[in-house]
Amino acid sequence: MTAARAVRATALATLAAILAVAGSGCGGGDDELTIYSGRIQGLIAPAIKLYEKDSGEAVKVRYGDSPSLAATLVEEGKNSRADLFYAQDAGSLDAIEKAGNLEPLPQDVLNLVPARFRSRDGRWVGVTGRSRIIAYGEKVGRDELPDSPLELAEAKWRGRVGWAPTNASLQGYVTALRLVQGEDVARRWLTGMVANKTQVFDGNVPIRDAIARGEIDLGLMNHYYVAEAVAKDPDYPVMVHFPTKDLGSLVNVAGVGVLASSSRKREAIEFVRTMLKRPAQQYFANSSKEYPLVAGIESAKELTPLEEIPSPKIDLASLGDLKGTLELMRETGAL
Repeated sequence: MTAARAVRATALATLAAILAVAGSGCGGGDDELTIYSGRIQGLIAPAIKLYEKDSGEAVKVRYGDSPSLAATLVEEGKNSRADLFYAQDAGSLDAIEKAGNLEPLPQDVLNLVPARFRSRDGRWVGVTGRSRIIAYGEKVGRDELPDSPLELAEAKWRGRVGWAPTNASLQGYVTALRLVQGEDVARRWLTGMVANKTQVFDGNVPIRDAIARGEIDLGLMNHYYVAEAVAKDPDYPVMVHFPTKDLGSLVNVAGVGVLASSSRKREAIEFVRTMLKRPAQQYFANSSKEYPLVAGIESAKELTPLEEIPSPKIDLASLGDLKGTLELMRETGAL
């Protein structure tokens, strides 16, 4: 073989090796289970360790907010290196399902969770439940509390309310509002909230603490933020109100789905099973005060029982139009 041919052969062999490595990287990581998590590290990491301990498998996690991760997964498509998507809300999971990149889950896994808290087609499952609430402080009497979040756009609440428009749960509420009551109702509410000088926060904990300090009177958030504070301090000066109208106490889920593009589907499905076993369910109930969705697991004593919450029975598996919600929120000045 001539020197030129030898160099060419070496170059071709090197290129083939590169392509083989690149090809093996598509559709999930080969060396470890990869999760895209819309849940924060401090909350989800101990649950992930339960899986690592049981399986002996290493887990790699990419953290971010659920809508952004959902958009990333849609863009990555079949080339995503993720094996699982753990989302803060059902809408983000539905968006991936609609993009055609979620694997059907085994029926024995789906049967662990009530049908209202999972995909109609069995491609994602709720792990824990959370209710939308109106949190309020000591300056607000119970007889003043609104029956609906839509009332917070009224003049009497001007400058007295806090919300976190970038939060996935609030965006999920807006998506549900658009679905059930229409685009015009959602638009009027968002426009009214902005005009009413609703105070903007970058998360729900700052809203809760601002209520406790008397800086605002009410806040839109999920139930567990108040429950966590009350568990640490029974005299914490923030209380929970479950609105009865206009999706005000909507129960959504944090849930998980296995990507159809994953090369480690068996391990990914076992991760889902681990999240629905008693240790993980009890961990979430005790630590973050969310509602366990598997029968036989007790909720935290600070919580109103899940069955007593006046939550509208809407299809959580139809809340995937995150793009439309974000466009509306930007158009109205909420984002």
